[in-house]
Amino acid sequence: MTAPVTTEETPGESPGAEPAPGTEPVPGTEPAPGTEGDTGAEAVPGPEPAPEEGKSPGTEGDTAGLVVPRPPVHRPRSRTYSLTVRALGPVALLALWWASSATGLLTPDVLASPAQVVGAVGELWGNGQLSDALATSLTRSGVGLVIGLAAGLTLGITTGFTRLGDELLDSSLQTLRTIPFLSLVPLFMVWFGINETAKILLIAVATTFPMYVSTTGGVRNTDRKLVEAMRSFGLGRLAIVRQVVLPGALPSLLAGLRLSMTLSVIALIAAEEINATAGIGYLMSQAQSYARTDVLAVCILVYGLLGLTADVLVRGLERVLMPWRTAGPGGGAR
Repeated sequence: MTAPVTTEETPGESPGAEPAPGTEPVPGTEPAPGTEGDTGAEAVPGPEPAPEEGKSPGTEGDTAGLVVPRPPVHRPRSRTYSLTVRALGPVALLALWWASSATGLLTPDVLASPAQVVGAVGELWGNGQLSDALATSLTRSGVGLVIGLAAGLTLGITTGFTRLGDELLDSSLQTLRTIPFLSLVPLFMVWFGINETAKILLIAVATTFPMYVSTTGGVRNTDRKLVEAMRSFGLGRLAIVRQVVLPGALPSLLAGLRLSMTLSVIALIAAEEINATAGIGYLMSQAQSYARTDVLAVCILVYGLLGLTADVLVRGLERVLMPWRTAGPGGGAR
């Protein structure tokens, strides 16, 4: 009996036959057109184009019409330019004064002309009256200012650094501060007479309170954590005040110094009205008696120059003690 012969077909020999699963296509064989989606493989998306530099996707319409901000540019000013600008105001006033005198709007019995004032300066300086009066007034103002600054600084540190000093002194000092120092003139004449003591003490009282208020505020604004840190290192009260509190309160101290120096000139005018026999105030009283408007103008200008000199000195002291206030951007604007 003969067994049936089984014929094995090789895959791919007969048309329409499907390849066996797991068989790989022959290398180099390209798929037929239109059969890419028949394999079931998903297409891998290509990389998207990178956005342009400085732009984020979807912001083209949001930034349209906006102006690119420009940082402020600080141009340093030369010292010559600054001094020239500062001198414009006084020069304009001097020119107006000269023009008014030249056109007759200001008569000599109202106010002397600039030329007459210059002549009066030469006259008073030549006979020694102006130099003697200036030395006397500066001595009074300087001694009273030193006393007032010392008192204001001591009281300000006491009330600003200690709670007991604040509770004991601050309310009384604030009450005295509201009293106009000009109202003390008659009382000081009764207490101290018409000698130099009354004049110096009046200037001292007038300059004490600006320094006191500035010192108290500066001391109270000192960083308490820094003070506690210094205490933990074993520093005593005086060392903390000298090394921590006063340097931290330096801006307030200089502001109080400027106010006190300016007020010392104002108090000097009032003090020299107490039957003075020397000083700028004495020259003013003599000029008033003889209706010398040129001498009166000289005395007024001297008082103004004293106040301006005091302000310039404090500004110079600020630049020395606090150079960072003018060294940074915008520092030249002062």
